[in-house]
Amino acid sequence: MAASSHRIMLGPLVAAIDQGTSSTRFLVFNSKTAELLSHHQVEIKQSFPKEGWVEEDPKEILQSVYECMERTCEKLTQLNIDITNIKAIGVTNQRETTLVWDKETGEPLYNAIVWLDLRTQSTVERLINKTPGRNKNHLKHKTGLPISTYFSAVKLRWLMDNVAEVHEAIVSHRAMFGTVDSWLIWCLTGGKSGGVHCTDVTNASRTMLFNIHTMDWDPELCKYGTGCFLLRNTGAKPVMSDHGLLTTVAYKLGRDKPACYALEGSVAIAGAVVRWLQDNLGIISSSEELEKLAASVCTSYGCYFVPAFSGLYAPYWEPSARGIICGLTQFTNKSHLAFAALEAVCFQTREILDAMNQDSGIPLTQLQVDGGMTSNRLLMQLQADILCIPVVKPSMPETTALGAAMAAGAAEGVSVWSLNPEDLTEVTSEKFEPQINPEESEYRYARWKKAVQKSMNWETTEPVFNGNGEQGHITLT
Repeated sequence: MAASSHRIMLGPLVAAIDQGTSSTRFLVFNSKTAELLSHHQVEIKQSFPKEGWVEEDPKEILQSVYECMERTCEKLTQLNIDITNIKAIGVTNQRETTLVWDKETGEPLYNAIVWLDLRTQSTVERLINKTPGRNKNHLKHKTGLPISTYFSAVKLRWLMDNVAEVHEAIVSHRAMFGTVDSWLIWCLTGGKSGGVHCTDVTNASRTMLFNIHTMDWDPELCKYGTGCFLLRNTGAKPVMSDHGLLTTVAYKLGRDKPACYALEGSVAIAGAVVRWLQDNLGIISSSEELEKLAASVCTSYGCYFVPAFSGLYAPYWEPSARGIICGLTQFTNKSHLAFAALEAVCFQTREILDAMNQDSGIPLTQLQVDGGMTSNRLLMQLQADILCIPVVKPSMPETTALGAAMAAGAAEGVSVWSLNPEDLTEVTSEKFEPQINPEESEYRYARWKKAVQKSMNWETTEPVFNGNGEQGHITLT
């Protein structure tokens, strides 16, 4: 009787699939209290077939979702929570990552090309060269985006031009294109037996094929073909950035509801810095160890780390940049490098925040954060010091998944989660106040900007001649 009444008290439950670049999670929330009841996480493998290429297996992504759902439901059952009370599932996903699959067999036609992937650089250069004045912002008035390797359209173009299976499937009208959300939803709703092929406006707005003003696929645009992200809600009108930011769709909560827009800056390498230090250099064995290592010195000792492994994203959009570590002396050790790696995340965030403040004209007074890296308390304090404003971390860091669950629970036909401000429960949080003087912060930031400049124009393509006098090209790195 006690268990039965406990289940009734919980009321409707809402779940969220959080499919990220490095892991997949399934989380279940109480729609009345926003309490996280249970979750499960599975790591995702990445493959690097060539320099600059980043791929993931679509089947592994799908299987990780199934595994997370099964394990989470098992945990709920052990807690005597009735899983039939799950009324809706929201999806939040790594955006821009591109997939093409066969709608008749349900099989992927190639690996998923991850948003970080650089193989489309020549495609991007070719597209920019075709625009008047060779302007990378030529499509920005429609898409809010520069022409860049980052977005899905150029990845799709590469697949069409370079993968025979994709080309053949397009000719025979069997090909389906989508971002990760589309692949998962199609598979989870039946796949080749009637699966729903869909996306939402936020994912669509990152394909470079979507008009953010008409809220529809743009016919003209459709004719050619482990991250840190900072977003600022700009309301019902899109604000075009003059400082290298993206104008994107933040959300649209219903067919007849207005869209809300945001300015966004993307730090290409954030959590991936930790993985690089762990897997490539072997100087740490876990992310927790990075914090301890950095805290043991609490300074980079003049060492600056620009992790431009895939070029620089916002606000520079400089694909020729490559990662550098500078300011090394004989005194520098792995602890200083660990500290510099954490500082790099903070400096990149500062660059984006400065651009947002300039575009909006309203300086941000505090920064709200979430995600796995927020468990690093040293990083949170560093971020506050470098931004010179407080950083606010919620006690429950899975707010991305919580937002997807709330949107699903509030959807038409579900309506088990009220989004009225007076009905929302207050989220407990921790605030990190700046602890260094602004002059020191500005000095360190200026040195970072100097290091960024040295990372630019590192990779260039120049003509060479082979022994037969024939012209070719070589990539200099």
